[in-house]
Amino acid sequence: MKKKVLICGATGFIGRNLTEHFSKKGGYEVYAVYNKRSPWWGKEILSVHADLINPQEVNSAVKDMDIIIQAAATTSGVQDIMNRPYIHVTDNAVMNSFIFRAAHEYKVKHVVFFSCSVMYQSSDSPVREEDFNGNIFPKYFGVGWTKVYIEKMAEFYSRLGHTKFTVIRHSNIYGPYDKFDLERSHVFGATITKVLTAKNNGITIWGKGEEERDLLYVDDLVNFVALALEKQQNLFELVNVGYGRAISVIELVQKIIKLSGKKLSIEHDLSKPTIPTHLCLDISKAKRIYNWEPQISLDLGIQKTIDWYKNEGRFSEVR
Repeated sequence: MKKKVLICGATGFIGRNLTEHFSKKGGYEVYAVYNKRSPWWGKEILSVHADLINPQEVNSAVKDMDIIIQAAATTSGVQDIMNRPYIHVTDNAVMNSFIFRAAHEYKVKHVVFFSCSVMYQSSDSPVREEDFNGNIFPKYFGVGWTKVYIEKMAEFYSRLGHTKFTVIRHSNIYGPYDKFDLERSHVFGATITKVLTAKNNGITIWGKGEEERDLLYVDDLVNFVALALEKQQNLFELVNVGYGRAISVIELVQKIIKLSGKKLSIEHDLSKPTIPTHLCLDISKAKRIYNWEPQISLDLGIQKTIDWYKNEGRFSEVR
Protein backbone atom coordinates (compact mmCIF):
# COMPACT_ATOMS: atom_id res chain seq x y z
CA MET A 1 0.00 0.00 0.00
CA LYS A 2 1.27 3.46 -0.88
CA LYS A 3 2.12 5.87 1.93
CA LYS A 4 0.07 9.06 1.96
CA VAL A 5 2.40 12.08 2.05
CA LEU A 6 1.09 15.61 2.58
CA ILE A 7 3.40 18.28 1.20
CA CYS A 8 2.69 21.70 2.70
CA GLY A 9 3.85 24.64 0.61
CA ALA A 10 3.67 22.70 -2.65
CA THR A 11 3.39 25.87 -4.74
CA GLY A 12 6.63 27.29 -3.29
CA PHE A 13 10.27 26.71 -4.15
CA ILE A 14 11.26 23.77 -1.95
CA GLY A 15 7.72 22.39 -1.86
CA ARG A 16 7.45 22.24 -5.64
CA ASN A 17 10.72 20.36 -5.99
CA LEU A 18 9.61 17.92 -3.28
CA THR A 19 6.22 17.43 -4.90
CA GLU A 20 7.75 16.69 -8.30
CA HIS A 21 10.19 14.22 -6.74
CA PHE A 22 7.72 12.23 -4.63
CA SER A 23 5.07 12.15 -7.38
CA LYS A 24 7.60 10.30 -9.56
CA LYS A 25 8.93 8.09 -6.77
CA GLY A 26 7.21 4.77 -6.23
CA GLY A 27 5.43 3.98 -2.98
CA TYR A 28 3.90 7.38 -2.26
CA GLU A 29 0.47 8.92 -2.82
CA VAL A 30 1.12 12.66 -2.94
CA TYR A 31 -1.27 15.25 -1.53
CA ALA A 32 -0.17 18.82 -2.32
CA VAL A 33 -1.33 21.77 -0.22
CA TYR A 34 -2.04 25.11 -1.88
CA ASN A 35 -3.71 28.29 -0.65
CA LYS A 36 -3.34 31.60 -2.50
CA ARG A 37 -1.40 30.36 -5.51
CA SER A 38 -3.06 28.03 -8.01
CA PRO A 39 -1.96 24.40 -8.33
CA TRP A 40 0.55 23.74 -11.09
CA TRP A 41 0.23 19.94 -11.01
CA GLY A 42 -1.86 17.43 -12.92
CA LYS A 43 -4.18 14.61 -11.90
CA GLU A 44 -1.37 12.37 -10.65
CA ILE A 45 -1.07 14.68 -7.60
CA LEU A 46 -4.04 15.17 -5.27
CA SER A 47 -4.91 18.77 -4.38
CA VAL A 48 -5.59 19.96 -0.83
CA HIS A 49 -6.72 23.56 -0.40
CA ALA A 50 -5.91 24.77 3.12
CA ASP A 51 -5.07 27.94 5.01
CA LEU A 52 -2.45 26.60 7.42
CA ILE A 53 -3.16 29.20 10.09
CA ASN A 54 -6.75 27.91 10.33
CA PRO A 55 -6.86 24.93 12.76
CA GLN A 56 -9.96 23.35 11.24
CA GLU A 57 -8.44 23.41 7.76
CA VAL A 58 -5.16 22.02 9.11
CA ASN A 59 -7.00 19.14 10.81
CA SER A 60 -8.90 18.34 7.63
CA ALA A 61 -5.68 18.26 5.61
CA VAL A 62 -3.67 16.18 8.10
CA LYS A 63 -6.11 13.42 9.05
CA ASP A 64 -5.46 10.08 7.34
CA MET A 65 -1.91 11.07 6.32
CA ASP A 66 1.13 8.89 6.99
CA ILE A 67 3.76 11.58 6.40
CA ILE A 68 3.84 15.39 6.49
CA ILE A 69 6.59 17.32 4.75
CA GLN A 70 6.24 20.85 6.10
CA ALA A 71 7.76 23.22 3.54
CA ALA A 72 5.23 26.05 3.97
CA ALA A 73 6.54 29.30 5.44
CA THR A 74 6.44 33.05 5.19
CA THR A 75 9.81 33.86 3.62
CA SER A 76 11.58 36.68 1.81
CA GLY A 77 15.00 38.23 1.38
CA VAL A 78 17.44 40.34 3.34
CA GLN A 79 15.52 43.58 2.76
CA ASP A 80 12.52 42.30 4.72
CA ILE A 81 14.74 40.78 7.41
CA MET A 82 16.29 44.22 7.87
CA ASN A 83 13.17 46.40 7.53
CA ARG A 84 10.16 44.19 8.39
CA PRO A 85 11.50 41.30 10.50
CA TYR A 86 8.13 40.65 12.16
CA ILE A 87 6.65 39.12 8.99
CA HIS A 88 8.69 35.94 9.56
CA VAL A 89 7.49 35.40 13.12
CA THR A 90 3.76 35.16 13.84
CA ASP A 91 2.36 33.17 10.91
CA ASN A 92 5.22 30.66 10.96
CA ALA A 93 4.82 29.99 14.68
CA VAL A 94 1.05 29.64 14.39
CA MET A 95 0.95 27.34 11.35
CA ASN A 96 3.53 24.93 12.74
CA SER A 97 1.79 24.82 16.12
CA PHE A 98 -1.41 23.66 14.43
CA ILE A 99 0.35 21.23 12.06
CA PHE A 100 2.38 19.53 14.80
CA ARG A 101 -0.64 19.23 17.10
CA ALA A 102 -2.74 17.72 14.33
CA ALA A 103 0.08 15.32 13.42
CA HIS A 104 0.12 14.08 17.01
CA GLU A 105 -3.65 13.85 17.39
CA TYR A 106 -4.07 11.95 14.10
CA LYS A 107 -1.03 9.74 14.78
CA VAL A 108 0.92 10.74 11.68
CA LYS A 109 3.98 8.50 11.43
CA HIS A 110 6.61 11.06 10.37
CA VAL A 111 6.90 14.85 10.08
CA VAL A 112 9.74 16.62 8.28
CA PHE A 113 10.18 20.28 9.20
CA PHE A 114 12.44 22.74 7.39
CA SER A 115 14.12 25.00 9.90
CA CYS A 116 17.19 26.93 8.71
CA SER A 117 20.68 27.91 9.85
CA VAL A 118 19.75 31.46 10.81
CA MET A 119 20.28 30.80 14.53
CA TYR A 120 23.99 30.13 14.13
CA GLN A 121 26.61 32.75 14.82
CA SER A 122 29.06 33.81 12.14
CA SER A 123 32.00 31.41 12.17
CA ASP A 124 35.26 30.83 10.32
CA SER A 125 34.87 27.05 10.70
CA PRO A 126 31.92 24.71 9.92
CA VAL A 127 29.26 24.84 12.64
CA ARG A 128 27.78 21.72 14.23
CA GLU A 129 24.24 21.32 15.51
CA GLU A 130 25.42 21.60 19.12
CA ASP A 131 27.30 24.84 18.43
CA PHE A 132 24.15 26.93 18.84
CA ASN A 133 24.67 28.61 22.21
CA GLY A 134 21.61 30.85 22.53
CA ASN A 135 23.21 33.88 20.90
CA ILE A 136 21.61 34.97 17.62
CA PHE A 137 22.83 37.69 15.27
CA PRO A 138 20.74 40.79 16.17
CA LYS A 139 19.17 41.22 12.71
CA TYR A 140 18.03 37.57 12.83
CA PHE A 141 16.69 37.71 16.40
CA GLY A 142 12.99 37.33 15.57
CA VAL A 143 13.19 34.73 12.82
CA GLY A 144 16.00 32.85 14.59
CA TRP A 145 14.18 32.39 17.89
CA THR A 146 10.96 31.53 16.06
CA LYS A 147 12.77 28.69 14.31
CA VAL A 148 14.30 27.48 17.58
CA TYR A 149 10.86 27.53 19.25
CA ILE A 150 9.37 25.44 16.41
CA GLU A 151 12.30 23.01 16.63
CA LYS A 152 11.66 22.55 20.35
CA MET A 153 7.96 22.10 19.71
CA ALA A 154 8.81 19.28 17.29
CA GLU A 155 11.00 17.67 19.95
CA PHE A 156 8.19 18.04 22.51
CA TYR A 157 5.66 16.22 20.32
CA SER A 158 8.20 13.52 19.44
CA ARG A 159 8.53 12.76 23.16
CA LEU A 160 4.81 11.99 23.32
CA GLY A 161 5.62 8.91 21.29
CA HIS A 162 3.36 8.77 18.23
CA THR A 163 5.29 10.64 15.56
CA LYS A 164 8.86 10.84 14.29
CA PHE A 165 10.17 14.34 13.62
CA THR A 166 13.08 15.28 11.38
CA VAL A 167 14.15 18.92 11.83
CA ILE A 168 16.41 20.15 9.04
CA ARG A 169 18.72 23.09 9.64
CA HIS A 170 19.51 23.69 6.01
CA SER A 171 21.86 26.19 4.43
CA ASN A 172 20.95 28.54 1.56
CA ILE A 173 19.04 26.45 -0.99
CA TYR A 174 19.02 27.33 -4.69
CA GLY A 175 17.80 25.89 -7.98
CA PRO A 176 14.67 25.67 -10.15
CA TYR A 177 11.52 27.45 -8.91
CA ASP A 178 13.44 29.65 -6.47
CA LYS A 179 12.39 33.30 -6.16
CA PHE A 180 14.11 35.28 -8.91
CA ASP A 181 12.42 38.67 -8.62
CA LEU A 182 14.67 41.36 -7.20
CA GLU A 183 12.26 42.42 -4.44
CA ARG A 184 11.86 39.07 -2.66
CA SER A 185 14.76 36.88 -3.72
CA HIS A 186 17.86 35.89 -1.80
CA VAL A 187 21.32 36.67 -3.12
CA PHE A 188 21.54 33.66 -5.45
CA GLY A 189 18.22 34.21 -7.22
CA ALA A 190 18.76 37.96 -7.43
CA THR A 191 22.20 37.50 -8.97
CA ILE A 192 20.92 35.01 -11.56
CA THR A 193 18.26 37.51 -12.63
CA LYS A 194 20.68 40.45 -12.72
CA VAL A 195 23.24 38.56 -14.78
CA LEU A 196 20.88 36.92 -17.26
CA THR A 197 18.80 40.07 -17.86
CA ALA A 198 21.71 42.55 -17.96
CA LYS A 199 21.40 44.79 -21.01
CA ASN A 200 24.63 46.73 -20.55
CA ASN A 201 28.16 45.85 -19.50
CA GLY A 202 27.70 45.65 -15.75
CA ILE A 203 25.59 44.67 -12.76
CA THR A 204 25.29 46.13 -9.27
CA ILE A 205 25.43 44.07 -6.08
CA TRP A 206 24.54 45.12 -2.57
CA GLY A 207 27.45 45.89 -0.27
CA LYS A 208 31.04 44.74 -0.66
CA GLY A 209 30.18 41.07 -1.17
CA GLU A 210 32.42 39.90 1.65
CA GLU A 211 29.76 37.84 3.46
CA GLU A 212 30.04 34.08 2.93
CA ARG A 213 27.22 31.59 2.39
CA ASP A 214 26.84 27.81 2.28
CA LEU A 215 24.85 27.06 -0.90
CA LEU A 216 23.12 23.71 -1.52
CA TYR A 217 21.37 22.69 -4.74
CA VAL A 218 17.72 21.84 -4.12
CA ASP A 219 17.95 18.27 -5.48
CA ASP A 220 20.42 17.42 -2.73
CA LEU A 221 17.99 18.69 -0.10
CA VAL A 222 15.15 16.65 -1.63
CA ASN A 223 17.36 13.55 -1.62
CA PHE A 224 18.06 14.10 2.08
CA VAL A 225 14.32 14.14 2.82
CA ALA A 226 13.85 10.86 0.97
CA LEU A 227 16.66 9.26 2.98
CA ALA A 228 15.31 10.62 6.27
CA LEU A 229 11.92 9.02 5.62
CA GLU A 230 13.60 5.68 4.90
CA LYS A 231 16.42 5.57 7.44
CA GLN A 232 15.51 7.53 10.60
CA GLN A 233 15.26 5.33 13.68
CA ASN A 234 14.91 7.80 16.54
CA LEU A 235 11.71 9.72 17.20
CA PHE A 236 13.56 13.04 16.93
CA GLU A 237 16.57 14.16 14.94
CA LEU A 238 17.86 17.69 14.36
CA VAL A 239 20.42 17.76 11.58
CA ASN A 240 22.44 20.20 9.48
CA VAL A 241 21.97 19.82 5.73
CA GLY A 242 24.26 21.94 3.58
CA TYR A 243 27.10 21.94 1.09
CA GLY A 244 29.67 22.00 3.88
CA ARG A 245 31.70 24.80 2.31
CA ALA A 246 31.16 28.54 2.03
CA ILE A 247 31.64 30.99 -0.80
CA SER A 248 31.72 34.78 -0.61
CA VAL A 249 29.01 36.73 -2.40
CA ILE A 250 31.53 38.45 -4.66
CA GLU A 251 33.02 35.07 -5.65
CA LEU A 252 29.54 33.72 -6.27
CA VAL A 253 28.67 36.65 -8.53
CA GLN A 254 31.90 36.21 -10.47
CA LYS A 255 31.20 32.48 -10.86
CA ILE A 256 27.63 33.08 -12.13
CA ILE A 257 28.89 35.67 -14.64
CA LYS A 258 31.56 33.25 -15.91
CA LEU A 259 29.15 30.32 -16.27
CA SER A 260 26.59 32.53 -18.02
CA GLY A 261 29.11 33.26 -20.77
CA LYS A 262 28.65 37.01 -20.39
CA LYS A 263 31.29 39.67 -19.90
CA LEU A 264 30.00 41.95 -17.15
CA SER A 265 31.64 44.33 -14.70
CA ILE A 266 30.56 44.44 -11.05
CA GLU A 267 29.64 47.61 -9.19
CA HIS A 268 28.91 47.85 -5.46
CA ASP A 269 25.96 49.74 -3.92
CA LEU A 270 27.10 50.33 -0.35
CA SER A 271 23.80 52.01 0.59
CA LYS A 272 21.82 48.75 0.38
CA PRO A 273 21.31 46.46 3.41
CA THR A 274 23.64 43.49 3.90
CA ILE A 275 24.21 41.11 6.80
CA PRO A 276 27.99 40.57 7.06
CA THR A 277 28.13 37.00 8.36
CA HIS A 278 30.28 34.02 7.42
CA LEU A 279 28.71 30.58 7.70
CA CYS A 280 29.03 27.01 6.50
CA LEU A 281 27.57 23.87 8.05
CA ASP A 282 29.24 20.80 9.48
CA ILE A 283 27.26 17.99 7.82
CA SER A 284 28.97 15.03 9.52
CA LYS A 285 25.78 14.05 11.40
CA ALA A 286 23.81 13.80 8.15
CA LYS A 287 26.56 11.58 6.72
CA ARG A 288 26.69 9.39 9.83
CA ILE A 289 22.96 8.83 10.39
CA TYR A 290 21.54 8.95 6.87
CA ASN A 291 24.58 8.22 4.68
CA TRP A 292 23.88 11.50 2.90
CA GLU A 293 26.20 14.01 1.31
CA PRO A 294 25.81 16.54 -1.52
CA GLN A 295 26.08 15.17 -5.05
CA ILE A 296 25.79 18.42 -7.05
CA SER A 297 28.87 20.67 -7.18
CA LEU A 298 28.37 24.42 -6.98
CA ASP A 299 29.48 24.91 -10.58
CA LEU A 300 27.09 22.22 -11.83
CA GLY A 301 24.25 23.56 -9.69
CA ILE A 302 24.74 27.07 -11.04
CA GLN A 303 24.82 25.78 -14.63
CA LYS A 304 21.68 23.69 -14.10
CA THR A 305 19.88 26.72 -12.63
CA ILE A 306 20.99 28.99 -15.48
CA ASP A 307 19.78 26.43 -18.04
CA TRP A 308 16.43 26.06 -16.27
CA TYR A 309 15.97 29.83 -16.02
CA LYS A 310 16.70 30.31 -19.70
CA ASN A 311 14.30 27.55 -20.73
CA GLU A 312 11.37 28.14 -18.40
CA GLY A 313 12.33 30.03 -15.25
CA ARG A 314 11.43 33.51 -16.44
CA PHE A 315 7.95 32.24 -17.35
CA SER A 316 7.33 30.29 -14.15
CA GLU A 317 4.52 31.26 -11.79
CA VAL A 318 6.67 30.19 -8.82
CA ARG A 319 8.97 33.17 -8.44
